[in-house]
Amino acid sequence: MVVLHPVSDFLDWDFAVSDSSPSYYYQGWCPQSGDRLILPRTPLSEAIAHGLMQHLAKDDCYSYEGKMYGILLVELPNGEQRVLKAFSGLLYGCSVVQGWVPPIPGRDEVAFQEARTLGELDAIKQEILTLKQLNERQQYETLCGEFEQQLQAMSDRHRHCKHQRQQKRQQICNTLTGEALTIALEQLDAESRQQGIERRQLKRQQNEVLQPLQQLITAADARIRELKQQRKALSRELQAQMHASYSLTNFAGRSRSLQQLMPEGSPTGTGDCCAPKLLHYAATHHLKPLAMAEFWWGASSVNQDKIQGEFYGACAERCQPLMGFLLSGLKPNPPAPFPSREGGVRSPSPDRGGVGGEVTFIYEDEWLIAVDKPTGLLSVPGRYGDRQDSVWSRLCNLLPDGVTLASVHRLDQETSGILLLARDRQTHRELSQQFQQRRVHKVYEALLAGFVRVEQGTIELPLWGDPENRPYQQVDWQRGKPSLTQFQVMGREGDYTRVEFTPLTGRTHQLRVHAADVQGLGVTILGDRLYGCRANANRLYLHARELRFEHPRLEQTLHLQVKTPF
Repeated sequence: MVVLHPVSDFLDWDFAVSDSSPSYYYQGWCPQSGDRLILPRTPLSEAIAHGLMQHLAKDDCYSYEGKMYGILLVELPNGEQRVLKAFSGLLYGCSVVQGWVPPIPGRDEVAFQEARTLGELDAIKQEILTLKQLNERQQYETLCGEFEQQLQAMSDRHRHCKHQRQQKRQQICNTLTGEALTIALEQLDAESRQQGIERRQLKRQQNEVLQPLQQLITAADARIRELKQQRKALSRELQAQMHASYSLTNFAGRSRSLQQLMPEGSPTGTGDCCAPKLLHYAATHHLKPLAMAEFWWGASSVNQDKIQGEFYGACAERCQPLMGFLLSGLKPNPPAPFPSREGGVRSPSPDRGGVGGEVTFIYEDEWLIAVDKPTGLLSVPGRYGDRQDSVWSRLCNLLPDGVTLASVHRLDQETSGILLLARDRQTHRELSQQFQQRRVHKVYEALLAGFVRVEQGTIELPLWGDPENRPYQQVDWQRGKPSLTQFQVMGREGDYTRVEFTPLTGRTHQLRVHAADVQGLGVTILGDRLYGCRANANRLYLHARELRFEHPRLEQTLHLQVKTPF
């Protein structure tokens, strides 16, 4: 099977590179020596990737299922350059496709178990769907509504009758005496008792009709929870078997199973991403990697938040933890020098797709630091902190006391603006208390992808994050936590609305949900694909513009402001 392609398959012969500066570096640390190892994403590799995109665009089948694709530019022992290409997961339901790099060895060993488990998982999925779509659920909702209407109508009627009895009682007390008064009052009391009996009978009828349906629905919900636990156990068992059998080889000739490389466990799909497949193939076929590029192509689901044709770096949970091992055997590369603070703190590996950019100091003293975080950069390292670019990790490299820094709060990766870090534990504790006690005044500026009709107001909605669909947040009146935001329209710019947000609570994605949800403003922030924005945008148009708090050491109010970059 041919997997080594000439560069000319992707580029015109007259292609010329005007700027050879890498826009991103895949990087890791050698497990044996601790050396930093890097592999660039160069303009040439991006051009090759664009050539692959043109090929994918000719076939609509590639657009139906969104996934990551990647290319690796390699050098043969004779000095010639060739291109490897790979897809993540499966393509057309197959792991082996002509012209593409094959999967990492080991999948065949568990193929039978995988097929059987996938069959069981599909059966569980179908049973869950059936239980969620029970006719009795709709019957229950319909009957509940009908009984509520009857009870409401009865309550209204009884309330009117009670008012009339009160008037009659006052009238007969003024006009009747003795036995006649007693009989008249007894008649009014009997009418009241009869209406109480009428209400209890309707409630009893409601219970007799709804209780069997409720019991059936409760049993179905219990079965769904049981099936989800079975599904999770089956997935974990299959994942453990696959990771024990998957074997990766690096450029030093060493081989390890995924289970050995990530003994504490790894997310589903680890080892099926483009980068590990490309690097493993190159290492096992004695090919020298020169540059690599990965991009998204096809539809994007809600929790993927990917844009077709955009380049992305190594994913934090699946690929980044493997990079140090996979790149071992390549010549180590020292970190690029950092410029002075006046010029900002720039990553040696900026990602043109958003990750990277410049971190600018806006305030610094011996107790705390405030910076202007660019969009696309994490506030703090992810799960594999020392291998992931972030504001904290950059400052650690720049400052003598960098390792003692602690982020007081966080901004979403896509959000730009003011980020506050403490230089000692006491300062961190006191500033954190101010955030928890809502004594910090925060102002954000956003550009919304539509027309906001209300000029100002307050949004109060309970937000809940589904553990199975992180980081997506949704309004949930039963399970949600309170969230409160004040807003003010600043102006309208064509089809867009510029809004100032003042969050009074600090829930995950609070402003993004308050903007997008129909119970809030009903208009998504421009560039917020996670919450439904489909407009073409190069970033999330949300910026943390102002921060006001009490300095824990100087005992004075500190009001920080930065210019909105859009």
